[in-house]
Amino acid sequence: MADEQEVITKIIFYCSVRKHGVMDHIYSFSGKLSVSSDTVQHGVEGLIYLLTESSKLMISELDFQDSVFVLGFPEELNKLLLQLYLDNRKEIRTILSELAPDLPSYHSLEWRLDVQLASRSLRQQIKPSVTIKLHLNQNGDHNTQVLQTDPATLLHLVQQLEQALEEMKTNHCRRVVRNIK
Repeated sequence: MADEQEVITKIIFYCSVRKHGVMDHIYSFSGKLSVSSDTVQHGVEGLIYLLTESSKLMISELDFQDSVFVLGFPEELNKLLLQLYLDNRKEIRTILSELAPDLPSYHSLEWRLDVQLASRSLRQQIKPSVTIKLHLNQNGDHNTQVLQTDPATLLHLVQQLEQALEEMKTNHCRRVVRNIK
């Protein structure tokens, strides 16, 4: 455990000094520490995960310090990690926002109820169907999706969406959404 903490300490110091191209120098750095390149790579990946998740959730300095304190690093290393987080969190959030998928957004909806009352083979048949025309916007482009379903499936879909909306009102979901923003 002491060797691992020493390696992690050196990795964090190295990352705070270099800032760019760290992954390119893993092999040369592992030779300097006389540890395997996998150990150094795992340390860098752990550091990346810590900084990415902390930036994604926009946690405060105090929360970050509490999170890092649990890892059992020395005080000077905790301060170095905090400074690394504070220096890079805006840049990390910018990169994460660029990597986020651009999803289409709702524009309008048209629907129609069709009922087939009879066919050549069945004279007394009632077969309802709902046709939905969904207009979406994505990057300024308008596209249309046409969906067709039976009323029972549509009712089930509405129930599932209402259940999801109710779940969004729970304290847990509110907390998650607040941290995402």
